[in-house]
Amino acid sequence: MAEPLQVALDATPLIGRPTGVGAFCAGVLGGLSRRPDVQATAYAVSWRRRHAIDGRLPAGVAVARRPMPARPLHALWSRGSVPPLEWFVGVTDVVHGTNYVVPPTRRAARVVTVHDLTTVRFPELCDAATLAFPALVRRALADGAWVHTHSASVADEVIEVFGADPDRVRAVPSGVPPLAAPDDAAPRRYLPDGVEHYVLAVGTAEPRKDLPGLVAAFDAIAADRPGLWLVLAGPEGWGSAQLAEAISAARARARVVVTGWVDDASLAGLLRRASVLAYPSRYEGFGYPPLQAMSAGTPVVATRAGATGEVLGDAALLVDPGDRDALAEALASVVDSPELAASLSARGRAHAAEFDWARCAAGLLALYREASGR
Repeated sequence: MAEPLQVALDATPLIGRPTGVGAFCAGVLGGLSRRPDVQATAYAVSWRRRHAIDGRLPAGVAVARRPMPARPLHALWSRGSVPPLEWFVGVTDVVHGTNYVVPPTRRAARVVTVHDLTTVRFPELCDAATLAFPALVRRALADGAWVHTHSASVADEVIEVFGADPDRVRAVPSGVPPLAAPDDAAPRRYLPDGVEHYVLAVGTAEPRKDLPGLVAAFDAIAADRPGLWLVLAGPEGWGSAQLAEAISAARARARVVVTGWVDDASLAGLLRRASVLAYPSRYEGFGYPPLQAMSAGTPVVATRAGATGEVLGDAALLVDPGDRDALAEALASVVDSPELAASLSARGRAHAAEFDWARCAAGLLALYREASGR
């Protein structure tokens, strides 16, 4: 049997509160760890918190222990090709930068994941830190890196925007982060007794998610449905002020609940009990919340934003981004029709099952082999 392919993956996104990129890292490492033909090594570009990844790695994944101070390394890497990553992880066949950044290497092939092109398409929706991503991707491409995306839509954008070689860009769909065992009491912690029906949205309060638009759409249908509430679950972000203004302006503001960050069990409980998940994003490169909702049997209404049409297919009701009237109509149709809700639930469960971490790991391994010549 051939020697396993040696792959070093950036696991820095596993540090801190879970994010979508962190969920991707965890899922990929889990998928690769179950394969005999690859040996994955995780590294974290952090001095103080590098040990925080230890308890979040699956069995069989090695850990690079040499300290990697983030600020000086990022400064050096932005200007040149030293120090190569092999100084920290040892000899490896491939280095996978899981979040727009892939360090320089001496001999190893380089793969960088581009999750979406929000920073190019909608720079006004981004914070200062993420606005550095396009320059980092351009540099990686100029140095010969291969590109992984979660969708064909973003792969096409990378080719169009950055002039990337189409033969070196690969779309490999992600798996779906598994839901925790649900805390079925979670809705009761956030909603008054007797409330059975609510629209749920999941995500950080940032402008790209267009939660103010969802509040307006909910407000348009709330008066005729006095038992319906809106639950916004997710941490605060740089769109929290605009969201607060939208809620304050809504006539049904008393029926809008902002939970803040919720733990995994509470999220699963909220998803399972929701009447419908709303995903009104203005742009997405993939989209975990709607697929997680589908896996829980919850109907989904989403926007055709970026890759969502490709990813969700006919398993969700789709409307155009920013069309609040269409969003309100779609939400009302699901809430008012048990037959439509049941149909979306069944289609969604079957559709979400197609996004599997083993399949994702196999697709990435094929990319790693091609990039490394193995």
